[in-house]
Formats: sequence, C-alpha cells, structure tokens
Amino acid sequence: MVENNSNEIATQLAIAVEGLHNCRATFLDAVPVIEKFGEKTVWEGIVYVFHLIRHPQAEKCYAWYSDNPETGKRRYYAVLHLPPIDSPGKAVRASIVHGHKAGKS
Repeated sequence: MVENNSNEIATQLAIAVEGLHNCRATFLDAVPVIEKFGEKTVWEGIVYVFHLIRHPQAEKCYAWYSDNPETGKRRYYAVLHLPPIDSPGKAVRASIVHGHKAGKS
C-alpha cells in the first residue's frame, strides 16, 4: 500500500535522484518491496521508480529513503537500473549488500 503522502515523497525522491545523478527524473511507479534473509525481514517499504531524462547510462532509477530515529535525519537511496539491477527488489538487495560490505549495516 502506498503511503498517504506519496506525492510529497515522490517529489522529495525526484529531487534527490536529480541531485545524485545529475539528470531530470519523472515519477513512474511506487512498488512495495519486502526483502528477507531467511525468515527475517531485513527491509520493508515502498520503492519509487523514476524515468531518467538525459542520463548517460540509465533510463530508470529506483529510489527510497530511511529515517534514522536516533538522529532524526532522512537518508535517500537512488539506485540506477543497470545490470544486474533490473527491479526495485534487486535495487534494495544491492544497497543492503553494499551497506553491509561498507560496514553500514
């Protein structure tokens, strides 16, 4: 289920995508994703899909955010649709793996 304030979130994420990837982004879809490791849910939320305009490598981007309850800050994620990333779920999975390898679990 998409959150009530999904238009505001899509706008915030589009701004983040544009800033991170230096191109224009237009909203396409909002997809619920649940990422599990064994029986444990490691991430659950909505991934927003954007069409990228004038990006040199990708036509789409998957974006979402997480709030840090300790700092009150919001972190934005924007993963390009480039092999092997071809779905919102794979974008989240790649981000989790990258964060784990970087020690950011």
